[in-house]
Amino acid sequence: MTSIQILESAASAPVVGAGRLFIKNYGCQMNVYDGDRIADMLAPLGYTPVDDVAGANVVVLNTCHIREKADDKLFSDIGRFRRAAAPDAVIAVGGCIGQAMGAKVMEAAPAVSVVFGPQTYHRLPALIGKVLDGRTAREGGHKNAPVRAVDTDFPELEKFDSLPRPGMRGPSAFVTIQEGCDKFCTYCVVPYTRGAEISRPHAQVLEEIRAMAAQGVREVTLLGQNVNAYMDDDGVSMAGLCELVGEVDGIERIRFTTSHPNNTTDDLINAFATNSKLMPYFHLPVQAGSNRILTAMNRNHTAESYLATLEKIKAVTPDMAICGDFIVGFPGETEDDFLETLKIAHAVGYMGAYSFAYSPRPGTPAADLPDQVDERTKKARLAALQAVLDATHGDFLSRFVGDEVEILVEQVRPYAPQGEDSGILQLHGRSRHNISVNLDVPEGMPAEAVQALVGTLVHGRVEVMTGRSLRGVLSN
Repeated sequence: MTSIQILESAASAPVVGAGRLFIKNYGCQMNVYDGDRIADMLAPLGYTPVDDVAGANVVVLNTCHIREKADDKLFSDIGRFRRAAAPDAVIAVGGCIGQAMGAKVMEAAPAVSVVFGPQTYHRLPALIGKVLDGRTAREGGHKNAPVRAVDTDFPELEKFDSLPRPGMRGPSAFVTIQEGCDKFCTYCVVPYTRGAEISRPHAQVLEEIRAMAAQGVREVTLLGQNVNAYMDDDGVSMAGLCELVGEVDGIERIRFTTSHPNNTTDDLINAFATNSKLMPYFHLPVQAGSNRILTAMNRNHTAESYLATLEKIKAVTPDMAICGDFIVGFPGETEDDFLETLKIAHAVGYMGAYSFAYSPRPGTPAADLPDQVDERTKKARLAALQAVLDATHGDFLSRFVGDEVEILVEQVRPYAPQGEDSGILQLHGRSRHNISVNLDVPEGMPAEAVQALVGTLVHGRVEVMTGRSLRGVLSN
């Protein structure tokens, strides 16, 4: 059997190879942040990020364990990437599946050489180094040298002390400020894969954001599994941190996600009235509209208390865009329970929402509940809910047609309906309400002047709603 070495700490091991680095992030925005930091960490060691796995020397799969299909997708991808990557590529599986399964990942997928968790990705250079050292040793005759490495330790905030300064990837960036969750919703694996709630020191967060701003970042999205529970050891709350971030030179916009209704304090709600850099977008999951199901989920709030929180938010920020999360087909959910979910979706008028059919996760209390809902019913309920959410999304976007909106320009791209170049350039970005917007550039504007708008705030008049985005014309 191939030797596997379980590492408690691999911080001192060097990386003895370099080349092409392919990273695939699954699931949440926090994984995008983690994937970017992995690339920043490996870049000084000679690993160049690539968008195509072909010929990659290191393949990092930064996984999500929330949905059952994510597991299936991972193991399908491992085989496909193994065939496309370099013959001697190191394949590493990280994130929440790495944390949950540990060495069992290698049993299911022998092509995997490294497994690590969300709290140990700062040790990835050392893990890769151990594998490469072991391969070299075996070539020299040491047949028992370890060529696999697993590190699923939980060192809490250690990784943030070990990461290099972030690289520049565009005018908008993610910043993790909080990890883990203490809520223990009965369907959720996060407390088991990400651990208890921890908050990064505000000084460390601000240092990272200042470094981003110095490179041209103008918008930051503060991330956490329960981000509005942020409270560091100095007593800086989420509202206080947003105020401090707003004072960083160069930062023009602040967003945060994901929040829990029970941690949505009056101070945070009122911050939207006093901090002009906080964008009018609030992601506040409810999961279900039935109090009976919310109790079974251990959400510790009711539909009524959730709506009361939204009323407070709208009283301070009447035009707030609300985004939600829903799970349909939770064990024991009846048709009447589901109708309560449709009712709350109609009542709130969500700008956007993430909706899923319930998927049992091993080790969670809900997986063992009786009265599991059949797949056909879950699929039908999901379609019915999504129809309502699509309608409320369209209603929200339509109110901006004819209005002038502000966007942060993220890129310039040609307008190409049905794949045909129209000769029109568009500025792509997001509005204050987090809506995707494309603004046509006036004819005759020099290409250099157009490109110079990337990373700036511009205004344009919206002419039409196109699917899930808005299209308009850049204002003079």
